[in-house]
Amino acid sequence: MMLAAFFDYLKKFSSNPLSDDEKEQFEKALIPFSLRKKQYLLQAGDHCKHFAFIIKGAMRQYSVDEKGNEHIIQLGVEDWWMGDRESWVMSTPSLYHIDAWEDTEMLLITRESALKLLKEVPAFSEMTRQLDERNNMANQRRLTSSISATAEKRYVNFLSCYPTLHERFPQHIIASYLGINKDTLSRVKRQLLTK
Repeated sequence: MMLAAFFDYLKKFSSNPLSDDEKEQFEKALIPFSLRKKQYLLQAGDHCKHFAFIIKGAMRQYSVDEKGNEHIIQLGVEDWWMGDRESWVMSTPSLYHIDAWEDTEMLLITRESALKLLKEVPAFSEMTRQLDERNNMANQRRLTSSISATAEKRYVNFLSCYPTLHERFPQHIIASYLGINKDTLSRVKRQLLTK
């Protein structure tokens, strides 16, 4: 069931069907895993040993400052990947926590397995290339927005890019993701309703 969902996802990136051998490689590489709400996939200070492909559920990646405030780095739902790339690639302690916001089912992959699939399975390589391109563009847009956009513009862009996330995460999480406080987000939402 979980692998079938991943294979359907992979079809979005490559029109070539997977061979039986390639499917078998994924079966060996992808580890079914689940977390209950509020359980951690990764805690700051630990090494990120796995990236997670979300089959069902919602997760968040965040840092905590010296005052105890959470700063949301990434949100993830079905068909999204979650992990700390720097820690995963460099084998360094992570600066981030990643936890389940809802009960979450996922497939985990190690760096070693991912590198093997990149070499041996063209569909995985194509998926990774496309995701890297999209991720770079999204990060660039988010950086530009955080530097120069108003709170209203940030929220409108968020709704446009991620139309379902506002239904899955509470206002304070979305506000943190946007780099504003929840009172500002409430005001922005009221202003948008009156327009």
